[in-house]
Amino acid sequence: MAPQDITKLIVRTSMKDRAAFDLLYRQTSAKLFGVCLRVLNDRGDAEEALQEVFVKIWTKADRFAVSDLSPISWLVAIARNHAIDRVRARRKPALDIDAALDVADPAPGPEAMVVAGGESERIHHCLDELEKDRAAAVRGAYLKGESYAELAERHGVPLNTMRTWLRRSLLKLRECLER
Repeated sequence: MAPQDITKLIVRTSMKDRAAFDLLYRQTSAKLFGVCLRVLNDRGDAEEALQEVFVKIWTKADRFAVSDLSPISWLVAIARNHAIDRVRARRKPALDIDAALDVADPAPGPEAMVVAGGESERIHHCLDELEKDRAAAVRGAYLKGESYAELAERHGVPLNTMRTWLRRSLLKLRECLER
C-alpha cells in the first residue's frame, strides 16, 4: 500500500470511518506489532500494546498532519513510544534518596579502627617473641591463608609437626596478649 493511501486511511479514520480504520489495521498491524515486539521482547505484551496503539490511533487520528513525510513513520512513532512507556511502567520505582540514610556502612568506624590498630601492634609484638620460623608459619597460615601442607613443605617438616608448631605458637600468642 502506497504512503498516500495510508494517509487517506488515517484522514478517514479521523472522521471515525470504521471501514477505513479496519483497512488501516489490516495494512499496518504487522509492522506496528514488530515495533512493539522489538521494544517489549514479549509476545503477549506486544499484542496488548498493539491493541492500545490502535485505540490511540483511533482517538488521535485527527492530530495527524498531512505532509510529504511517510504516514507510516507517524504510526511507528506512536507504537514505539507506547511500547517504551510500557517498559518504563514495568520498572520498579527508584527508592527515595533519604532511604540511603538508613543504610549502615559495614566498615569499622574511627574508634574501632584505632582499637584494631592497637591490637594489631600487640599481635605483631607478640609474633616477634616467637621463633622466626614459627612466626613465619603463623603469618602464613592465619594472615596469608596458606594450608598446613604448604607450610610443612616450605619449612621442610612433617605435616603433624607443622600442626604442633601452629598450636603451640597460638598458645604462646594468647599468653603474650593476656599480659
